[in-house]
Amino acid sequence: MDAIVSALSSGLPLLVLHLGVAIVLLFLAIGAHQLLTPFKELELARQGNLAAATVLAGTSIALALPVAASLATSAVLIDIVIWSTVGLVLQLALYAGATRVLGDFRGRIERGEVAAALVLVGWQWALALLNAAALSL
Repeated sequence: MDAIVSALSSGLPLLVLHLGVAIVLLFLAIGAHQLLTPFKELELARQGNLAAATVLAGTSIALALPVAASLATSAVLIDIVIWSTVGLVLQLALYAGATRVLGDFRGRIERGEVAAALVLVGWQWALALLNAAALSL
């Protein structure tokens, strides 16, 4: 029993630190995403725009995947920060490219076109999975 308590007391602070840093990185990336997006997804979602809510939720998951991969494969905090940042920058760049391929993305989301939102979210998740796998090497 003492070994379990000892392991918990030494491991729990590290877990909380790594998780806290990962959450901060995720929210910074979501904030950067909001700056890159030509419309206010959260505001539109609050107004009941399902397309905007879908994109915001999908983007949040897509941004979390590279951070999760870094957490899973790195034991040192600086590695988690560096590789999460690399993965997040790549993910944001991929998002910017995908929105251009869809054409009139801003208008489509503002009009509530859920189909456009779902296509983007599907692309984001697919690219995020590949990004996370590449970070896991």
